[in-house]
Amino acid sequence: MFERLDDIEKRFRDLTGMLSDPVVLSDQNRSREVAKERSRLEPLVLAYGEWRRVDQEMAGARELLENERDAELRAMADDEIKTLKARKEELEERLTVLLLPRDPNDEKNVIVEIRAGTGGGEAALFAAELYRSYTRYAERQRWGTELVSSTPTDIGGFKEVIFVIEGEGAYSRLKYESGVHRVQRVPETESSGRIHTSTSTVAVLPEAEEVEIDIGPNDLQIDTYCAGGPGGQHVNKTASAVRITHIPTGIVATCQDEKSQHKNRDKAMRVLRARLLAKAQEEQHEEVAQQRRSQVGTGDRSERIRTYNFPQTRVTDHRIGLTTHKLALILDGDLDEIIDALATSVQTEQLRKAE
Repeated sequence: MFERLDDIEKRFRDLTGMLSDPVVLSDQNRSREVAKERSRLEPLVLAYGEWRRVDQEMAGARELLENERDAELRAMADDEIKTLKARKEELEERLTVLLLPRDPNDEKNVIVEIRAGTGGGEAALFAAELYRSYTRYAERQRWGTELVSSTPTDIGGFKEVIFVIEGEGAYSRLKYESGVHRVQRVPETESSGRIHTSTSTVAVLPEAEEVEIDIGPNDLQIDTYCAGGPGGQHVNKTASAVRITHIPTGIVATCQDEKSQHKNRDKAMRVLRARLLAKAQEEQHEEVAQQRRSQVGTGDRSERIRTYNFPQTRVTDHRIGLTTHKLALILDGDLDEIIDALATSVQTEQLRKAE
C-alpha cells in the first residue's frame, strides 16, 4: 500500500508542476483534466503526509521510552505512543478507503429524471416533492440547478421533471437515489382518511462531456414544435420546443422549458449525451446495468428502494435497513444522513471484497 502511496505522491507533485506549465495552461481541456486529477489525489496525499508525521512522532516517543530513566517522562512517552497509535490506525483505515477504486463519474454533474409511477395524481404530487427535496439538497451543497423539461399536472404535481445539478461531486452523492421511491399517506382528496400507496421513479445520470460521446453529424433528427402546458397564457405560440432523436439508438430527449429554441436545443443535447453515456456504460458493465434496471424497475408499488410513510413521519431505505423519523427534514433536502449511510455501506462491501 505504501509503495502505491509513494507513487501517488509523486504523481501529485508532477500534476502540481503541470498547473504552472504554460503549455498545459494554454490548453483549456488539458488544464481542466490536470486540475481535476490533482484535486482527486489531494485527500490521499494529505492523509499520507499526516500518517508519516504520526509515524515519525511515534518513533521519537518510542526512543524516549527506551532511553529515558525518569519515571514521569516514561509515563508521558507511553501515553503519547498510545494516542499516536490510535491516530495512526485511523489514518491507515482512511487511506485504505481512499485507495478503493473510484467511480470515474463521481465528480460529474448529474441529470436527474423524476417520473410519477403508480398512483395517478398522488404519484405526480410526490414527484414534485422529490424534485423540491433534491433542489433543496443542491442548495445546501451550494450546487447549481437548472430545469430541463417538465410535464406539470393541474394540481401542482409532475408527470415528469428533468433537471441538471451542477457541482463538484454531485454524482458521488446522488447516485444512490436511483430507484423507486414509495410514499404512504392520506391524499388531500381522500375523504375517508384511507392511506394510499404511490410511487415515483428517480434516475440519476452522470452528465457526459462532449468529448466522451461521439455523435456523428447525420446521427440526429431534430424536430421543433410549439410547447404545451396547462393552457391559456402558458402555451407557447412559437415553435421553440425541441425534440432530438439519436437515430442509431432511438434515444429521444426533449426540452420546452425555455422560450429560446437555441437554449432548448442545448439543454436537450445535455440530456441526450447523458443518456447515451449511461447506455454505453451499461453495455460495458452489464451486471451494473441489471442492478440499475432492477432498482428503477417499472414503478410498481412492490418495487422500491425507499419508503416515505407520512402517518409515522418515517423514512426507510430498504437497501440498508435504515429508518429515520425525520421525514419533514428529508423532504426539505436534509439527505446527508441517508446518503452517508449508503456510501458507508458501499465502502464496507468494497473493503470486504478487497480482503
